[in-house]
Amino acid sequence: MHHSKRIRKAFMILMVAAGLLLSQGLGPAVAKEKTDEEKKPERLVTMAAEYPGVVAPAGESVSMDLTFFNKGRSDESVDVWVAEKPKGWDVRIKTYKFTVTGVHVPSGEDKRLTFEADPGKETKPGKYEFLVKAQTRDGQFKLSQSILVEVKAKDGAKKEDKGVKLNTSYPVLRGPTDAKFEFSVEVNSKLDKDTVFNLFAQGPEGWDINFKPAYEDKYISSLRIKANQSETVAVVVKPTAAAKAGEYPINVRVASSEANGEATLKLVLTGTYNLEMGTASGLLSLDARQGKPANMSFYIKNIGSAPNNNIKFMTFKPENWKVTFNPEKVGVIEPGKLQQIEMIVTPNEDALVGDYSVNVKVEGEKASKTLEFRVTVKASTAWGWVGIGIIVAVIAGLIGLFRWLGRR
Repeated sequence: MHHSKRIRKAFMILMVAAGLLLSQGLGPAVAKEKTDEEKKPERLVTMAAEYPGVVAPAGESVSMDLTFFNKGRSDESVDVWVAEKPKGWDVRIKTYKFTVTGVHVPSGEDKRLTFEADPGKETKPGKYEFLVKAQTRDGQFKLSQSILVEVKAKDGAKKEDKGVKLNTSYPVLRGPTDAKFEFSVEVNSKLDKDTVFNLFAQGPEGWDINFKPAYEDKYISSLRIKANQSETVAVVVKPTAAAKAGEYPINVRVASSEANGEATLKLVLTGTYNLEMGTASGLLSLDARQGKPANMSFYIKNIGSAPNNNIKFMTFKPENWKVTFNPEKVGVIEPGKLQQIEMIVTPNEDALVGDYSVNVKVEGEKASKTLEFRVTVKASTAWGWVGIGIIVAVIAGLIGLFRWLGRR
């Protein structure tokens, strides 16, 4: 029994000792965890470029990540923009799909955007500096990042000739300015390993140009291609509304550390076709008399971006009325220009007094417009004089009748 008591006593001593050891071992860890969290500042946002300095061959675009670090305890919304860029370069800050002007960075997380810079055709070898700035919405944190790009002249054979090739069955598309165009481009990799190619496109300023996988709607900025395989991408182009009719080149390029490939697409815009009709005063009514011509002037304006040719006139008028135009037709109206038209309306001789509708339809090249005029037919002046004569005769007869009765 004494032996059992001694065992229980030893067991209790071991338990107490273990508890003390655990409390000594875990306590500081828990305390340290709380201390580390409390040591975090309430707000702290930083920004860094993936490659602050790069060397690129002449004519090639530059692309890199911009990373935003939120090391504070508060979520942050950060505005970002390119504050300075060399002349002739086209720059943007994008996600995989959109050009962006800001990013939301939750507490303790990092967010990445892509900085892209395309050199102009006249860009020569040399050093070019860009300045990216950012700030929180309240202006508490102001960030800046300098990016130095050294452009070097190309030497020797082109990498794209042996590494990757771009093919397209339809390099030229044609259509109106307000349409969306989609080129299909096959990217054929000649490399012996799987490779990620970055995608770049350069077109007229302000145009919206994006890449997307074939038969999918999402936009992409890079493409993984297996060794010695090919993938097809769609190049989606949306011209600006102000783009004039003409031919526009679209330069497409894919690039990796091992190879580059380029292709030039062409878009032929026929412009937009739209007409406007009206009168200088805004009034769409005129007065006329039976069988007598009445004149009305209106204008036709070309509010599209393409010339409108072979403009003719059609009318919807009451039966036996006559409507003519001077000039009878218009050969062409250039964008932004207008043509004054004189309309001569002659009502039927037997037309009753009242209001009538005359619709004029203008038909141009791929555009038409209709305007409704109200014509008020009034009694002829001859009938007015006849009416006055009848009234005078009636009055004279009454006066004669009164005089005759007065003598009696």
